[in-house]
Amino acid sequence: MYRTSNPYQLEFEDFYLPFGGKLRSDNRWIILSKQIPWQEIEQQYSALFADSGTGNPAKSARVALGALIIKERLGVTDRETVEQIRENPYLQYFLGLPEYKDEEPFHHSLMTHFRKRFDKDTLARINESIVFNAWDKEKKDDPQEDSSNDTPTANRGKLIVDATCTPADITYPTDLKLLNEAREKTEEIIDRMHEPLVGLKSKPRTYRQKARKDYLAVAKQKKPGSKKIRKAIRKQLGYLRRNLHNIDIMASEGLLKHLSKRLYRLVLIIKEFYRQQLWMYENRSHRISDRIVSIYQPHVRPIVRGKAKSPVEFGAKLSVSLVDGFSFVDKLSWDAFNESGDLISQVESYNQRFGFYPESVHADNIYRTRENRCYCKDKGIRLSGPPLGRPRQVTESNKRQLQQAKQVQRQDELDRIAIEGKFGQGKRRFSLDRIMAKLAETSEAVIMVSFIVMNLEKILSSILLF
Repeated sequence: MYRTSNPYQLEFEDFYLPFGGKLRSDNRWIILSKQIPWQEIEQQYSALFADSGTGNPAKSARVALGALIIKERLGVTDRETVEQIRENPYLQYFLGLPEYKDEEPFHHSLMTHFRKRFDKDTLARINESIVFNAWDKEKKDDPQEDSSNDTPTANRGKLIVDATCTPADITYPTDLKLLNEAREKTEEIIDRMHEPLVGLKSKPRTYRQKARKDYLAVAKQKKPGSKKIRKAIRKQLGYLRRNLHNIDIMASEGLLKHLSKRLYRLVLIIKEFYRQQLWMYENRSHRISDRIVSIYQPHVRPIVRGKAKSPVEFGAKLSVSLVDGFSFVDKLSWDAFNESGDLISQVESYNQRFGFYPESVHADNIYRTRENRCYCKDKGIRLSGPPLGRPRQVTESNKRQLQQAKQVQRQDELDRIAIEGKFGQGKRRFSLDRIMAKLAETSEAVIMVSFIVMNLEKILSSILLF
C-alpha cells in the first residue's frame, strides 16, 4: 500500500527544531532539495504500488530516492546512511520530514528495497527531469539566452559520447578458483539436505579434504604451468560432478524442500557453471557465450577494455553522452557490445531531448565508422577526427586551410576530455569503480543514482559559484 505524500516542502524557517534555532537557507542540502522535481518523482513512484488500501504504507518517494542520493553523495554504507540521517536535521529536511526527530527514519534493510523499486529507466527519466529543471531555471535567469537564434531546427550544441565499464565487487575469476568455490558450496548444500537424515542414513561422500588439498597444491604456487592447471581443473571437475550427482539423487528423495531459496538458486547456477567449464575443458577453450565469472553474481560478464591497467573488467558496460557538463546514460548492459553502434541512437536521443541535432559530435576513433560518418553527414553534423583516406599534401594554396583543420581537430580532442573527467569523477569520488550491490537490478540502480548525484553536484557548484 502507498499513501501519496505532499510533494511540496516546508520552508526552511518552518522546519521544527526541538533544541531551538533555524536551518540556514544557504546549506547545500537545502539548495539540493530545491533542484529535484519531487512532484514528478512522486507520480512515477506511486504507480508502482497497488491501491489495495491494506498493509503497512510504504515510505514516500522523497524518502526512498533521497536516501539513495544521500548514501551515494556521502559514500557510506546503508547502516551509516540511516545514522547520518538520524543525526543531521538538514538530511531530514532533504527527505521532506516536517520536523527533526532523534530516531531512525527507517531500518537500514529498506535501502535494498529502495534500489529495487527504482529501475534504470525510471532513474534515467528522473535524471533528465533534474537536468531540464536546472536548464529552465537558467533560462528564467537569462531570458535573452538563445534569443538570437531564429531557426530553432538548426544544429546546435556539442555532444560528447564514450563508453566505460563499472566493475562489480568480485575477485578476479580464474577457472580453478571458481571450481573450488562451487565445489565447497555443493558440499554445504549436501550437508544442509542431509540434516534431517542424520542418524538414519549415511551422508554421501564428498572427499572434501582431498579436494581441498589438490586445489591448494596448485593455488599456492606462484607460477604453475598450464599442464598443472589443466590437471587441477580436471580433478575439481570430477569432484564437482560427483557432488552434483549426489544432489540429484537426494532431490529425487524429496530433500530439496530443506534448502532455502538462496541455496536452491545456487544449485541451478552451479549446474550451468559446471556445463560451461566442462565444455571449455573438453574443447581446450577459454571462451563461451554468457560465461559465468561469479556464482553469486551470475549476471556479471567479462568486458574486454584493452586498458593498460586492466585489459579485462567484470561488470556492466555503459554508453554515456555528455552535454554542457551533464551526463546521460543511454545504454546499460551486462553483456559486452560495440559502442560504435550506439552513436546513431545517442544522436537521436539528443534530438528528442532538445528538439534539434547537435552541431558536432566528439568521440574517439572506434565511433568513426563509415555508417556513422554517413549518418552525421546527412544530418549536417560534424564528427570529430580526421577524414578518411590519405592526408592531403601541403601546398601553398591549402597550407592555411590544413592548419585550421588541424587546430579544429586538436580542439575536438580537448573537448572530448570532459567525458573522461566525468568517468574519473564517478570512479574516484563516487561508487562507479566498485559496485557493491549484489543483484542486477540493485547494481543498475546504484549506477544510475551515481550519475544523478554527479549532475546534482554540477548544479550545486554552479549555484554556489554564482
